[in-house]
Amino acid sequence: MFKFAIQNMENQDPAVVNAIKESGESTLEKATAKAKIKFDQFMNVSLNIAVTGKTGSGKSSFVNALRGLQDDDDGAAPTGTTETTKVPTMYEHPGMPNLKIWDLPGIGSPNFKAKKYLKDVNFNTYDFFIVLNSERFMENDIMLAKEIRKRKKSFYFVRSKIDNDMSSEKKKKGFDEQKILSKIREDCQKNLKELGDPKVFLIASHDLVKYDFESLQNTLEDELPGYKKYALLQAWPVCSAASLEKKINMFKGMIWAASFASAAVAVVPLPGLSAACDTGMVVLFITRCYYAFGLDDSSLIWLSEKVNKPHLKDLAKSKLVTAIREKALIRLQASAALATISTVEYLLSLLPGVGSAAAAGISFATTQYLLREGVNDLANTARVIRKEAGLASVH
Repeated sequence: MFKFAIQNMENQDPAVVNAIKESGESTLEKATAKAKIKFDQFMNVSLNIAVTGKTGSGKSSFVNALRGLQDDDDGAAPTGTTETTKVPTMYEHPGMPNLKIWDLPGIGSPNFKAKKYLKDVNFNTYDFFIVLNSERFMENDIMLAKEIRKRKKSFYFVRSKIDNDMSSEKKKKGFDEQKILSKIREDCQKNLKELGDPKVFLIASHDLVKYDFESLQNTLEDELPGYKKYALLQAWPVCSAASLEKKINMFKGMIWAASFASAAVAVVPLPGLSAACDTGMVVLFITRCYYAFGLDDSSLIWLSEKVNKPHLKDLAKSKLVTAIREKALIRLQASAALATISTVEYLLSLLPGVGSAAAAGISFATTQYLLREGVNDLANTARVIRKEAGLASVH
């Protein structure tokens, strides 16, 4: 079964496929061990994002948006017209706790010192910096970017509160949204010329579907190293049909690694070990999909309000969505059929030679089936909801 599985890995994540094949097709233990490492990296890789900028630029609202929360949700970063962040404050992503977003103190002081600031906010903690400003980028923004660059980390300029600008401009005669956006972008870039004309992303934290939010996601994906980009893609809010499909394909590509990792446990002859690990992997994987696809309550409420369709949440009626909401997924997956298969795994694992391979094969097939069906179920649910919301076209 495993020789067939390794030879038929089209459309799977290339990094996983190469790692498994490099281990040697004939060596089950090496292949499964390698796959387990890849699965662990995918699920547990950490990513720390620093959000900084001028006081009042909307840092906290942007942090909340990245976490799929509205400003008045429980656990949201506090917002206000004055500086609400006095020290670096970490916020975990609700569906992916190993992704941490840091709300840093504002940099609006006339006596701002970039070197001291980066020392005070523990510079080495973060993978990259997002520098926000709701107006023109000024000297302090440039000073900070230069210091970050000296220390060989990445920074990205985000011009926030674009929705406020549009609301004001709409009151004027001859309003042209694209011309206004181009003018804002050019004005920002003009002030940043000495940094080599960096990109400026125009964002409205309360309307992520519009403007440059998806472009920012794509840029980060292209520039983040290795598995850091998978952490980003799992946690980044669904801002388009294209971004949803990207998430779906990513999870489908990792099913092989999870299935091989499951097989690695099945060859260990300990009663109950494989059943517990298989179930744990399935629960973790499917729950992560649930949040990544935007099926959690906060995401659906946000979407419902945005398109003025309160019934969208009612469309998420699949058995998996219901089980996750009721914290019953473990009971759902640990069915009688799965328990029977796990017992067979254990008995086969006690047999010498081919017995272990057979047990591993059953574990692989079982986990692969459960994950494939689970991902498809959640993906189709998410597609139905976006279609009903009028956001089904991929662009």
